[in-house]
Amino acid sequence: MVASNGSIWFTDPTYGIQGYYESIHAEQEQEKKNVYRVDAQTGEVKVVVDDFVMPNGILFSPDEKKLYVIDTGYSEGTENPSHIRVFDVDINVGRVSNGKVFADNFKPGFTDGMRCDIAGNVWCSMGWADPKEDGVRCYSPQGDLIGKIHVPETVANVTFGGMQRNRLYICGSTSIYACYTNTQGALKP
Repeated sequence: MVASNGSIWFTDPTYGIQGYYESIHAEQEQEKKNVYRVDAQTGEVKVVVDDFVMPNGILFSPDEKKLYVIDTGYSEGTENPSHIRVFDVDINVGRVSNGKVFADNFKPGFTDGMRCDIAGNVWCSMGWADPKEDGVRCYSPQGDLIGKIHVPETVANVTFGGMQRNRLYICGSTSIYACYTNTQGALKP
């Protein structure tokens, strides 16, 4: 994810190297799985959060004052988290603080990709052990669940598009779905 100042923020889950399904099987190169920032001016790569089990999806709030990071650690064992955390963030110095759980009602499921709308609501993908729960969830900026969109398969990612940015594209396991919303996607991803 690229911030407005050009810094690049990313996570390093090991899903792609755990087998041959998504990539080529390989050993994990880092001791831990982290959240990183690449400085736009110097190219320096710095760990900004190092206490995730399996950091995955990452997102800024529309004003870039909040950083959301998904932990899909549950895939590594049922005692691990399956939630979204939120941090206060200063994109210019690359500092995060005041981390807390934002949404935590996913077990036995996972969320992966997420996007914000112009009101700061967080829309996230959902894959669940119960297929009736697969789809998209929408959370208020305070972390309250305010809506669900059910689709007949696990969802990995979502994005807003269309001329008015009011169409939500939902990337399922084998299909792409689209639906109009009563909001617009934030201009910054």
